[in-house]
Amino acid sequence: MNLILMGLPGAGKGTQAEKIVEKYNIPHISTGDMFRLAIKEGTELGQKAKSYMDEGALVPDEVTIGIVEERLSKEDCQDGFLLDGFPRTLAQAEALDQLLSNLGRQIDYVLHVDVDQEELVERLTGRWICPECGTAYHVRFNPPKVEGKCDKDGATLIQRKDDQPATVKNRLEVNIQQTQPMLDFYSAKGDLVAINGAQDINQVFADIDEKLQAISS
Repeated sequence: MNLILMGLPGAGKGTQAEKIVEKYNIPHISTGDMFRLAIKEGTELGQKAKSYMDEGALVPDEVTIGIVEERLSKEDCQDGFLLDGFPRTLAQAEALDQLLSNLGRQIDYVLHVDVDQEELVERLTGRWICPECGTAYHVRFNPPKVEGKCDKDGATLIQRKDDQPATVKNRLEVNIQQTQPMLDFYSAKGDLVAINGAQDINQVFADIDEKLQAISS
């Protein structure tokens, strides 16, 4: 099965990717992994990608698409794959469609782990860190025994700038603007499957699994 996994930061996409890969034995392919592999193997496209990354610049779509094509052509992808973090734009989604068509393949499902924005803000802003030992806490999911204090050394917990409400809300807004055109694109094609990500982790996977069983059976 050929899958794309989508979801906003905090939706629990990483956890579900692990469960899908474990059960269905298909490779989990993230953009970062693809770039690292191409660079490690020293391919022409990998070297091009590295030159952009070394300069802190975005890797152009044509290079990214080429690296995706190289990766999906490898032996371990012949029985399927799970793309995570790609495509990121509508142009990449359209290019991926053409690429797969050239390979005689197509996307089976685009799994969108959907969580309400307010819930995501609560998940992402609830994280606090001990500045002394680095232990991470969450006010809802993993609270310290004494509010605001580390269980291990009693240090006062701090919140990273990335986890502060204003930063989180801005990050989510940017992600929503970027992903909505792709969701519309895959919805129009009939590939999009919305999964309620606000449920218990195991129930989220049960819902995903139910959809995937229909392909694999």
